[in-house]
Amino acid sequence: MTSDLLTPLDLAFWNMETDRHPMHLGALGVFAAHSPTAGAHAADLLAARAAAVPGLRMRIRDVWQPLAFGGATREHDRDFDPLNHVRLHAPAGDFHAAAGRLMERPLERGRPPWEAHVLPGEDGVSFAVLFKFHHALADGLRALKLAAGVLDPVDLPERAPRVLAPPRDLLSDVRRLPSRVPGLVRGALSDVGRALDIGASLARSTLGMRPTAALTSTPSGTRRTAGVVVDIDDVHRVRKSAGGTVNDVLIAVVAGALRRWLDERGDGSKGVAPRALIPVSRRRPHSAQPQGNRLSGYLIRLPVHEADPLGRLESVRTAMVRNKDAGPNRGAGAVALLADHVPALGHRLGGPLVGQAARLWFDILVTSVPLPGLGLRLGGHELTEVYPLAPLAPGQALAVAISTYRGRVHYGLVADARAVPDLDRFAHAVSAEMKTLLEVCDH
Repeated sequence: MTSDLLTPLDLAFWNMETDRHPMHLGALGVFAAHSPTAGAHAADLLAARAAAVPGLRMRIRDVWQPLAFGGATREHDRDFDPLNHVRLHAPAGDFHAAAGRLMERPLERGRPPWEAHVLPGEDGVSFAVLFKFHHALADGLRALKLAAGVLDPVDLPERAPRVLAPPRDLLSDVRRLPSRVPGLVRGALSDVGRALDIGASLARSTLGMRPTAALTSTPSGTRRTAGVVVDIDDVHRVRKSAGGTVNDVLIAVVAGALRRWLDERGDGSKGVAPRALIPVSRRRPHSAQPQGNRLSGYLIRLPVHEADPLGRLESVRTAMVRNKDAGPNRGAGAVALLADHVPALGHRLGGPLVGQAARLWFDILVTSVPLPGLGLRLGGHELTEVYPLAPLAPGQALAVAISTYRGRVHYGLVADARAVPDLDRFAHAVSAEMKTLLEVCDH
């Protein structure tokens, strides 16, 4: 049972959720349709294939046994029915508008916490699929693997055979235990020191700071989504001209878009430097719990107040270098690691409070979700666009997720619909900022 227990961070996500504030992530994929019935055919395929993907049959069950009191575990749902998770909807003229309404709805906690919503296009030449996964079931990488399990098979390059380690000699391990005790003690003390360091950094980052008003809200439970597509070649042109990494450029675009958006809506960008959480995956290949969240993060201030586009990019680059030098296990951005130091019952009792505290820790989430470079299909229909959709922390108004697929960067935007009724304006600002960076670099 131990191997099926939720990791502390998974447990935190599971207990952070409320009826008015779901904690699922998503992805909206748009497919080219060969016929008006392509969407219905896709829904049938998804339901048929889901039964063969073990991870999609896993539900989450509370545990009240002494060694895991207050925890939760993943287990196979013996009553699993794919038709409870795959839904075919009426034709939609605006996929993002439909996705926003569907993202509002919490997942059924008594069943495997995922859904696939098929949205036929009114144009007859496209359809979309919105995948929803609870963050306790899967992070971005795991969700991608689960979704890939119901898409058409792809021919992957052959990997070299994995060399298995020889079986461990348990008796030898016991004999060496006394010599390992000092190291174990040092490791425990190091973990405590790291936790104190993260806590101190978190306190310093919030001391005297007020959240950016336009990026915070009283949770309404409503959602709005939007998407922006940017050519990866344009991103590389900016990177080669101005320096930094691809990720630095993509984050700087968000900073510039926020500046435009705030000025256009009359809030003003003067003196604004919102704190952005940049998640960092700590997942190790072939780990014992591949489905568990292994996340840390970097915390940077987005230079929204900076008027010069290249100055914003340089500020982002400098901040990211500083974070990388410190590593993902240090600083206020690594606060997710503190989940490992909280007992299961603490997560259960304190989950809602932790969720409400997110607005004091960071103002906006900007996360990258890697996608395969291979073309994906469903029922022979080509995936042409894919927008990752991040969970929206309680009290926060906007989250940004970024993926690169087939030579194009897709920005997936999720917002509280009441706090950000003009999300489309922010989407236009993202496109405008990318264009401005190109123009500045070309001159």
